[in-house]
Amino acid sequence: MGESAAEKTSAKLMVDLIISLDGYASGEGWPGWWGLEGPEYLAWLDEEGKKDITLLMGANTYKVMSGLSQQAEDGGSGFSDDEGASLTGLAAMPKIVFSKSVEEPLAWPNTELVRGDAVEAVRELKRTRTGTLSTLGSLSLTRSLLSAGLVDRYRLVVFPVITGRTGSERIYDGYPDVALELVESRTFDGRSQLLEYVPTLIEGPPPGRP
Repeated sequence: MGESAAEKTSAKLMVDLIISLDGYASGEGWPGWWGLEGPEYLAWLDEEGKKDITLLMGANTYKVMSGLSQQAEDGGSGFSDDEGASLTGLAAMPKIVFSKSVEEPLAWPNTELVRGDAVEAVRELKRTRTGTLSTLGSLSLTRSLLSAGLVDRYRLVVFPVITGRTGSERIYDGYPDVALELVESRTFDGRSQLLEYVPTLIEGPPPGRP
């Protein structure tokens, strides 16, 4: 059977994370991207920013990323030219922040505030919008959307560093069991790995073989 018109036009949800090899989102004292971003990776980020993508985030990510974007826009922040361009480019992208604490008016351009339940709101966004909905950081939001079975793609860029002593924000804590089917992979700058999967929630390990 073919897809209905609604299925063809509904938005897809992608979890999009950058991680250390040992599964941390950041590390104490480490710069952004662990200081390992390169020209291929930054060029790829620039191309991604031109696609029909709406970014989804929680309050903490909104506050951090909007601040960094503004610093890059103001100049004199210590960011490289490529880093600054990547951060300032986020201002032009459509964004949705899920929060009961963030107050309007929002300082970051092209940002919509949703105060209701994030899972139900994203369920409705998938039904009514087109293009791609993509998380930006926001680990608790990501975990909730994955647990609800709403995620169509799970994409990681794995940076070649282990932050066992200084790592913070463990990504996989509290996750359900998930089977992953690899659909795309790529290496940036000879060191960082992009891995994109189709995720499927599972109850646990498969039955043992006889």
